Amino acid sequence: MYALRQIGAVAVVAGAALTASTASAALFNVDAFANSTSGGTGVATINLALGQAFTVTVNPADLWNAGALPRWSNANGLTGNRFATGSDDSGQISGTLIGVNFGTYSQNGLTAPYGTLVGQIGGGSFFALGTSFAGNATAAGTLKLFYFDSNNSDNTQFITANVSSAVPETSTWMMMLLGFAGLGFAGYRRKTNLPAPATA
Repeated sequence: MYALRQIGAVAVVAGAALTASTASAALFNVDAFANSTSGGTGVATINLALGQAFTVTVNPADLWNAGALPRWSNANGLTGNRFATGSDDSGQISGTLIGVNFGTYSQNGLTAPYGTLVGQIGGGSFFALGTSFAGNATAAGTLKLFYFDSNNSDNTQFITANVSSAVPETSTWMMMLLGFAGLGFAGYRRKTNLPAPATA
């Protein structure tokens, strides 16, 4: 009987582990003017728990800009020469130089290229996201997204970020707790059913 209880409890825990989380994802538009780190406010996205895994991805062809040519970049920022394709967000004819390396900028604990997509959790420091980020939350709070720059007055366009995270379900946590309780009960029953030690 003990073996059956133990197997049942382990099965509950295993089942809970297999369904421990579901992926949640949503799209957010981040505007180079309205959501600038200088003069704008971040786009509030998802709430994260400390250590929770999350990803942020942006199509590398999705462009925004920091003003007059050549200041167009994707979410990785102004890191090198970029030429218009004729069908990109810049509206320039194919072959036009629309972006160059503008160096780096430092703000709120981060040094990164101008025009980088950056994140902030709660009131913490900025961190670079770029076109592809996967990591764990270093604090609990709402993930906010920004355009990284020193002056937003002539910024235009926006990029669309896909933000996803592993979200534990309430029912899953209950299953895990029940499983652990079952294991504890099985161990307790085994201990109380042991024969008394022989005396001399």
